[in-house]
Amino acid sequence: MSLDVPAALLERAESGAVNDEEFVACVRDSLPYAWQVISQVAADLEGADFADHATPPPSETERGQLLRALASDAIRGGLERHFGMKLAFQNCHRVGAFRPAAVDSAAYREFISPAGQLRNQSPELRDC
Repeated sequence: MSLDVPAALLERAESGAVNDEEFVACVRDSLPYAWQVISQVAADLEGADFADHATPPPSETERGQLLRALASDAIRGGLERHFGMKLAFQNCHRVGAFRPAAVDSAAYREFISPAGQLRNQSPELRDC
């Protein structure tokens, strides 16, 4: 599913006048599963430097929402600014959230490393 963009927002986007609040609201309304996952890791991040979500989505529809949200630079950036965190992504569903100050931490470097990616693989995730 792509973003469901209201006509008025699309008109403003065509003139280049869209703010983060409007954009993030469109993402929230269009990709509810992705919004739920990102909101949860943001809540789990309170008082910590790192939080993650590793539960596989219940269906391909939800997996598609998560992939769209995290594969788009614009959507991911909007979510990061909205929640004040840095997002990282492994496989087809593991989302990591880091405080901006923790982006150079050992935990962040491990999460985004090739070795970390390989350790997070399993046969059941090959087709996700």
